[in-house]
Amino acid sequence: MKSITGISIALAAAFAICCGASLARAGAADEAEIKALEARLVKAIEAKDPNAIMANYVTGDSLVVYDIVPPRQYVGSEAYKKDWQGFLGSCAGPLKVELTDLSVTTDDKLGYGHNIQRFTCKTANGTVQDFTIRVTDGYEKRDGKWLIAHEHASVPVDLATGKADLSSKP
Repeated sequence: MKSITGISIALAAAFAICCGASLARAGAADEAEIKALEARLVKAIEAKDPNAIMANYVTGDSLVVYDIVPPRQYVGSEAYKKDWQGFLGSCAGPLKVELTDLSVTTDDKLGYGHNIQRFTCKTANGTVQDFTIRVTDGYEKRDGKWLIAHEHASVPVDLATGKADLSSKP
């Protein structure tokens, strides 16, 4: 009886270790895929390619984005694509994006992440747009591919003056 109990405990421990390692590998793979998505997004923004940008988001009206510019929300991928087209059109020269502090958490088909993004470009009149935003993304795995299903961009606001802090230093 003692040997059956010992074997049962050993099998249970081996099963737990095996399954736990498998889940950890799946989580690490999903995290790597989402980090690759964010890298593709940065390249698409720097290339000023709205179609490549939107390839990283879910399509249709299920996409909801809270951007730093009006309106209060963008509902649907077409509305958000127009927002990107407007911003990209405001940059006359090269557009530089720095994405830092990326943190990602996943659970099979859903995930979330947050990061800091700094955008720099010259406008048509030669002034420099240089601003830093905080971004939180909700990810959804559709047909084996991670996509952004919800995005919230923000900047800190000085409540005494009502002014946005576009340089947003820690």
